[in-house]
Amino acid sequence: MAGLLDRIHRAKRPPFHAMSPAQARAAYAAAAEILEPPRAPLPRVEELVLAGRPARLYAAGTGPLPVLLYLHGGGYVIGGLETHDSLCRQLALRSGGAVIALDYRLAPEHPFPAAVDDTWAALAWLTGNAGSLGLDARRLAIGGDSAGGTLAAVGAIHARDRGIPLALQLLVTPGTCAHADTASHKLFAEGFLLDAASTAWFLDQTIPHHHRRDWRFAPLEAPELEGVAPACLILAECDPLVDEGLAYGDRLRMAGVPVQLELARGVTHDFIKMGRALKEAAAFQQAAADALKEAWT
Repeated sequence: MAGLLDRIHRAKRPPFHAMSPAQARAAYAAAAEILEPPRAPLPRVEELVLAGRPARLYAAGTGPLPVLLYLHGGGYVIGGLETHDSLCRQLALRSGGAVIALDYRLAPEHPFPAAVDDTWAALAWLTGNAGSLGLDARRLAIGGDSAGGTLAAVGAIHARDRGIPLALQLLVTPGTCAHADTASHKLFAEGFLLDAASTAWFLDQTIPHHHRRDWRFAPLEAPELEGVAPACLILAECDPLVDEGLAYGDRLRMAGVPVQLELARGVTHDFIKMGRALKEAAAFQQAAADALKEAWT
């Protein structure tokens, strides 16, 4: 990881906070799969419209398949179907199920809670219509990385409140707190890929400061977590978000929710998308797929 970070730093790419949202999206899209393995072939890859939003279905088999609704990372501002295509293919291939990636609306054009609303609408659509896609709504999971992990956690709370049964919430390096003020945010503020200035830029694009304690943005602020879906929580040791991820896992356990915690040692935020360079990416993709398989059985 240290060598990879050194190569990234020597490339001297402008930081996201020095760009416009459009420039940041283009830069992220151009670099997103450089560190990932080639896109794995699958029997079925299909473009969809899901509750009014573009989506993409990845299926590793036929028949009524269990399904993961996947929300991409990118600080609510960048990212999309193309930036997370390789990862979604790996999750489908390794789990033997289906993955539906949702292209939710991005800030600042669509600030909070637009992405939350899109996530909830997609969950509701799948609950009632999964069968039309050859999918099994009785084996529905939700997951995501980074901001997508936050959306997945919030979606799991919403599913509980609406009586939507979920098999699993897969939370990969999620943000869960309101103000990026934990010890790990200070410890890993510079030089560990997700720097403090870019984190602040993402938040400022997405939500006013005085709304950040809303649990739909900061699920650690949710008043009750009892009864939400079991969680597989994958965290990176050298990540500004690691402390809030650990705190969320603790709160879930205190609420009686089963939690599988996987801590990837010595790696940074976004490591799960670096399979070409880091063996840990494939190992934790497999851990995620194994958690899905177990939850779906």
